[in-house]
Amino acid sequence: MKELSNLKPAKGSQRTSKRRGRGYGSNDGRTAGRGHKGAQSRSGYKRRAWFEGGQMPIHRRLPKRGFHNLFREQVQEVNIRDLAKLPGAGEVEVTPETLVEANVIKRVDRPVKLLSMGDADRKYNVHVTAASRPAIEKIERAGGGVTLPPPAGKRGKLKKRSERD
Repeated sequence: MKELSNLKPAKGSQRTSKRRGRGYGSNDGRTAGRGHKGAQSRSGYKRRAWFEGGQMPIHRRLPKRGFHNLFREQVQEVNIRDLAKLPGAGEVEVTPETLVEANVIKRVDRPVKLLSMGDADRKYNVHVTAASRPAIEKIERAGGGVTLPPPAGKRGKLKKRSERD
């Protein structure tokens, strides 16, 4: 009877490993099938995944390009056509919170920009971080309005050491 305590692999499914470096009679004595000298014959050797046999590796053949801005703000884009997903009739208040509830955007903590694709079918009062000029015009033509935060001032200039102390 097979139980967890006496399980074995199926017959013929596993081979016994070749015993290397066990004398001349094993056919893999002396150098244990590793050849003579060099890094590959030593213990602890591991060929790196990107190693190309001494050829100039691809990450060194290709030029460096581009720039990754660590301070880039990821803006969530909302088109006017997406506002139709919001519930309610007549005048509709649009905030990042209502957009998240309607699954138009994913997060409240990132800036939201209103873009002009589509037409405004209702009166929308939109409160977003930024909006394109055509989007604002379309919303206002439909009788609504767009409220934007005041523009952020320039970053404070660095002060000299003598001024800081």
